Amino acid sequence: MPIYEYQCEKCGEVFEVNRSLSAEPLTKHNQADSSCKGKVKKLMSSNAFHLKGGGWYKDGYSTAKPAAAAPAPACASGGGCPSGGCPAASST
Repeated sequence: MPIYEYQCEKCGEVFEVNRSLSAEPLTKHNQADSSCKGKVKKLMSSNAFHLKGGGWYKDGYSTAKPAAAAPAPACASGGGCPSGGCPAASST
């Protein structure tokens, strides 16, 4: 159930109310701890919903990232072969 934030125009108190989506908005400050019964207005407030972790909006909505290319295997001769070819490859 969503939490709505209201402010009383008479006393200035800001309060929160749990209400279903289909319920009508409040019009009077009729909280149990208030006796002013003033007119209220619904406030626009920030929410506390955060998408955390990989695979959300920061990463393009869970699209798979391309795998990194595997490094080339090390030369059996120790690397650094001259332009004439690898001696390890020609020994067979």
